[in-house]
Amino acid sequence: MTESILVTGATGTVGQHVVAALSDRAVSIKVGVRDPETVSTEIADAGEVIAFDFTKPETWGRALRDVDRMFLVRPPVVDKSKIGEFVEAADRQGVARVVYLSTLGAEKNVLIPHHWIENRITATNMEYTLLRASFFMQNLSEVHRRDVVDHDEIFVPAGSGKTSFVDARDLGEAAAVVLTESGHANKAYELTGPEALDYGAVATIFSDVLDRSITYPQPSLLAFATRMRRRGEPLGFIALMCGIYTTARVGLAGRVTGDSRRLLGRHPRQVRAFVEDYAAEFQTGGDAYTRNQP
Repeated sequence: MTESILVTGATGTVGQHVVAALSDRAVSIKVGVRDPETVSTEIADAGEVIAFDFTKPETWGRALRDVDRMFLVRPPVVDKSKIGEFVEAADRQGVARVVYLSTLGAEKNVLIPHHWIENRITATNMEYTLLRASFFMQNLSEVHRRDVVDHDEIFVPAGSGKTSFVDARDLGEAAAVVLTESGHANKAYELTGPEALDYGAVATIFSDVLDRSITYPQPSLLAFATRMRRRGEPLGFIALMCGIYTTARVGLAGRVTGDSRRLLGRHPRQVRAFVEDYAAEFQTGGDAYTRNQP
């Protein structure tokens, strides 16, 4: 019998790549999205598209029905308590394994929601795999695209700290591996890219690939938060991003591991490869700025 896998956040930064990677495997996919009418053809063709919302428990029953495994991601705007309630519902429904997209260092950082959610997951009867990911390269093409396009700069308050950027496409492939293959039950993986770079080095790569000068002005946390707020970003999301960049600023975001390579069976993508693949999105006069929401 074909296993059924629920993918939450299926239109988000990582979720869309989980769906793509699973579509090449012999599984049945449930695509959980807030608005089924807005999904792309590629995602719609990959599996059964269902209306799902962490904040609407009435959507959980259908989403979890006959599901064997699930990919779980926490949208930044959703309170951790709702994720916890959904985890408990999945456990009661008989889901056998949950693969949770967490963040690097979550096991030690009691201040972030991922720490609490990880503990909630490990306390259930479900098998689990925790994917503790570094900073997504795609944040540069989603959250910060406008800064590159309109201002020729990377405007983040990370100081001179280094980050072991990871490509969301690699995370999607890694998630598909642990969702469909044996040997990953009750394990945690630290998923990073192959190198740690400061944002000055990232700006140099952008300049080389885009053939125009991209700078890194090293803004303060206040300057960053002010620009993001004027752009209309929610306060909770701004606070989350400030926390992430503070981690880099104090030198805690640069750890490089071999877990991505071991799961993928190849070296993970470098930042230069990402910029080359996404170069068209950073050209002036392109499409309007958008940020994917899971």
